[in-house]
Amino acid sequence: MSQTKSNGYKPGFGLAARFALREMRGGLKGFYVFIACIALGVAAIAGVSSFSRALTEGIASEGQVILGGDLSFTLVHQEASPDQLAYLQSTGEVSEVANLRAMARTQTAGNQTLVELKAVDDHYPLTGDFELDSGQNLQTVINGRTDGLRNAVAEIALLARLGLEVGDEIAVGQTQYHIADTIELEPDKLSSGMTVGPRLLVSRAALQETGLIQPGSLVNYSYRVRIGENTPEDELQQVIDQANSEFPNAGWRIRSKLEAAPSLQRNIQRFAQFLTLIGITSLVVGGVGVANAVRSYMDTRREVIASFKCLGASGNFVFKVYLIQMMVLATIGIVIGMVLGALIPLIAMAALQTILPVNGVQAIYPLQLLTGMAYGYLTALAFALWPLGRAHDIAPTVLFRDEVSTRSRYPKPLYIAGAALTLVLLSGLALVMSYDKTIAIIFIGACAATYLLLLGVARLIMAAARRVPTVHSTELRLAVTNIYRPGALTPSVVLSLGLGLSLLVTLALIDGNLRRDLNQTAEEQAPSFFFVDIQDSERDAFQSFIEQNAPGSDFQSVPMLRGTIVSLKGIPAADYPAPPGAEWVLRGDRGITYSDTLPETSVVTEGEWWPADYSGEPLVSFADENARELGLNIGDMVTVNVLGRQISAKIANFRTVNWESMSINFVMIFSPNTFTGAPHAHLATVGWPGETTLQQELDLLGKVTQAFPTVTSIRVKDAIEQINEIVNQLAWAIRGASSITLLASVLVLAGALAAGHQSRIYDAVILKTLGATRRRLIKAYILEYLILGGSTAIFALFAGSLAAYFIITAVMDGTFTLLPVTVVTSIIGALIFTVGFGLLGTWRVLGEKPAPVLRNL
Repeated sequence: MSQTKSNGYKPGFGLAARFALREMRGGLKGFYVFIACIALGVAAIAGVSSFSRALTEGIASEGQVILGGDLSFTLVHQEASPDQLAYLQSTGEVSEVANLRAMARTQTAGNQTLVELKAVDDHYPLTGDFELDSGQNLQTVINGRTDGLRNAVAEIALLARLGLEVGDEIAVGQTQYHIADTIELEPDKLSSGMTVGPRLLVSRAALQETGLIQPGSLVNYSYRVRIGENTPEDELQQVIDQANSEFPNAGWRIRSKLEAAPSLQRNIQRFAQFLTLIGITSLVVGGVGVANAVRSYMDTRREVIASFKCLGASGNFVFKVYLIQMMVLATIGIVIGMVLGALIPLIAMAALQTILPVNGVQAIYPLQLLTGMAYGYLTALAFALWPLGRAHDIAPTVLFRDEVSTRSRYPKPLYIAGAALTLVLLSGLALVMSYDKTIAIIFIGACAATYLLLLGVARLIMAAARRVPTVHSTELRLAVTNIYRPGALTPSVVLSLGLGLSLLVTLALIDGNLRRDLNQTAEEQAPSFFFVDIQDSERDAFQSFIEQNAPGSDFQSVPMLRGTIVSLKGIPAADYPAPPGAEWVLRGDRGITYSDTLPETSVVTEGEWWPADYSGEPLVSFADENARELGLNIGDMVTVNVLGRQISAKIANFRTVNWESMSINFVMIFSPNTFTGAPHAHLATVGWPGETTLQQELDLLGKVTQAFPTVTSIRVKDAIEQINEIVNQLAWAIRGASSITLLASVLVLAGALAAGHQSRIYDAVILKTLGATRRRLIKAYILEYLILGGSTAIFALFAGSLAAYFIITAVMDGTFTLLPVTVVTSIIGALIFTVGFGLLGTWRVLGEKPAPVLRNL
């Protein structure tokens, strides 16, 4: 080979591939952890991305059914004018639906509950099939009467909550209904967004008799338009543009079937991004296993590499041979991961069929699988280049000396740069594919910082062990020595367990703090009730009623309107460059109010509050945090559409808003002269300074419902219970995804123990020859693993707590508390993993007979 090299011949990629494949004839022994780590990470990323895509396409494919038509025009407080309705009818078939929240009650038992009341016309539903449990036709049922009462249909949850059956009577507002049937399938329920009560459905004519429709009542009127079958996107956009052109001040919210459930789609994207980032974490953890496997394998190939070099092979040729091998192994793991990733959506949709709000499109998504493949190859390269690069251009004599050398050698700068570049590409891919770039940047930075800190912690533990004074206990002295000796498990154990545990501690503390804040707020700050749609004419009577029936309670009320932000600083809301965290302010309609005084819980941070008798141009106070996020300044103009009128107001001040209190809060508060003469209702809260009993709250709720049947009552604790249920479901999903990271940590730990198996055998045999008993060796190993596990747990606790603190306080604007149970659980878990797997890995070592090993030394 040296002769061919002197003649200018350079071994190419083909020859390197032949050598690489020949060496792999012995099988995959020693690389199962390598393959498993890559497969796990790729499966997590490809599976989550595919599942998200399946749900998103499911929403898109059923968009017309979910929305109830090709287009939906929604107005708040008021119905469409005759001209607006005539225009909509000229574009296609129209169905009118009214949605509002109301109190439903039984006349006999006196039970009551909040319901989502939906009133539909004779054309409903334009698309999809509305199914009743009895199989009857919806229109026939709700347009009929029973014993003189109008019929209604309800979700089974409503009957269960009030202890009713089909055929019983229920009262809403000033009207009684006969429950004629229960709802089996409501095709357009998803388009209504989050609901806080079970569904009760009546006819449009029946709604008028309830007395709930008053000036300023919080009612959403949706006009669904069905243009035709498979109407193209450009035709839908033409109708939208013409509607906005002919009725620029309508104030309606227009959606097409292409965005039938936008909030759900955004939540799916956010949740998918979060789970994908967890998948990337598992790949990074797995990368430690990749590096360990490659380094261990290269240690076993020293003699082969020396032989290659003696025969004239260059460092580049050696590098190519083993890089090809690593990529072949990575490909095996990636293929396994892609297969699992393709199966995950099918399995998840089958398992979660009763929970998912929409049927996903069952298909294989090549782009998502290729994304997982890209992550897999980049991870394998990033963590394999360093140990592979160490074998480049090293003389055989130096290579042999390295077997006994304690000196850590670095690869050539080219390979260090290559590993760094691959990590940058991996981070860039995560950033490009993310929904929220800010979260992705924070996550990438946190991962990199944690990884580097863990390397530092490992070095610190080794340095500290090296400086520990001589102890009398032989077992402890051996354990401490094992921590810093050449080839010690310390870096592998700290890196593998540290990353996984840090993530788990972070998630556990976020989950625990969110629950604590919700429950604590409900007990200490939140009012007991919200009362909605109190008419202006009954506001004083309602306050007197509360003071009489709930003595000692705190009653607060404010005017309540709903409006849509049309523009900020002269820029249309649809075109305004809002960051992801502030987009919600510009979407849909917002609750707004007016006041001549600053709310007691707010503080003006910039600008000045208007005087009580102000009568100049309309002014508005904007929530400080939201204003900063949107880039607003004092003096900027805000235009809102309220009741079909566009009103422009100048920002006069910014003020703090305590959203966590769950009391009455608004993004925008206007000067009173802005809405002079505008019809509106009032929003009120009632709470007690001290603790209240459930019976005390239920008694007040019953009295209010009987005395003011058109007022909607919302019990705050019921709403918090629903939020807790949602948080619990999300927490289980997150725990399931994060368990992949923990599994990767376990695999890496097992791989690290396997990699040190041979040196442990030599140590055990020598020590047993010198008189050490198995009991002493086991004790030494337990002490070693306890020290490593405990040190790693302490770091994971610190890093996880810091990350959770940042997310809770900076991102979620909450308060953080270190939870003792989480702390203890994480430390115990780390110790169990390290000691348990450590002993499993060394048990076989302790059983080796000295003679055969000594003969081979």
